[in-house]
Amino acid sequence: MPLNIRSEAVNDLAGKLALQWGVSKTEAVRLALVKALEPGSPPSDEFTQRIARIQQAYAAIPASGLKADKAFFDSLNDE
Repeated sequence: MPLNIRSEAVNDLAGKLALQWGVSKTEAVRLALVKALEPGSPPSDEFTQRIARIQQAYAAIPASGLKADKAFFDSLNDE
């Protein structure tokens, strides 16, 4: 199924990348998507910021000192 890009900004970016890489717009988009999906490629800034906020919120929770072992989880299920 073909991809139809309706955003002029995305179209312009694809054109700039195509010129920079010396390929067609379609090939530039394909290569960029392949590169973005490679293992180890950096996540987006938005994703990184969301994870950082979650980590900060978790770190701010004081430790209860309770041990969460098998007996604890069994007690939650009345076992």
